[in-house]
Amino acid sequence: MKDFLELAKARYSVRKFDGSKPIEDEKMALILEAAKVAPSACNAQAVKLYIISSKEGMEKANKLTPCVFGANTLLMFCYDADKEWRSKTEENFHSGDEDASILATHVMFEAFELGLGTCYVNMFSRKAASELFDLPSNIVPVLVMPIGYEEEGSKPAPLHTMYSNWDNVVEKK
Repeated sequence: MKDFLELAKARYSVRKFDGSKPIEDEKMALILEAAKVAPSACNAQAVKLYIISSKEGMEKANKLTPCVFGANTLLMFCYDADKEWRSKTEENFHSGDEDASILATHVMFEAFELGLGTCYVNMFSRKAASELFDLPSNIVPVLVMPIGYEEEGSKPAPLHTMYSNWDNVVEKK
């Protein structure tokens, strides 16, 4: 196993998948275990993870977003608006989007560790996702993630290793 920093530097968004290779059940079980242990605000565990891999499901996925990239499996990260943590001190401050993103990050790194590629995608309509996949009204889609084996020749986007202008840490005393 790589140390975390090596893993974080090596992982990249895959935009070309080999749709002929299915994900093994054992690998998917490990990915779901990584999702299960992801933290959530006040441990509310309001996140819902949908696995889309049927022919019909993937046809819907390809209607939803152009960013399936040939994968044969798509994960849809959602949250239950009735269960998400809500601040008692600040109106409209809640955790659903953040909790789903934390879960997605766990999944991305576990998938990479297992030799699979992923891509975090939010280029889709939440309303369309809810309609296409017949989600209950309290379930809010946050992101979708194609997952699977990379197509031969897949490589990181040119900006993947551009950190020279990273000055996002501000120290306040």
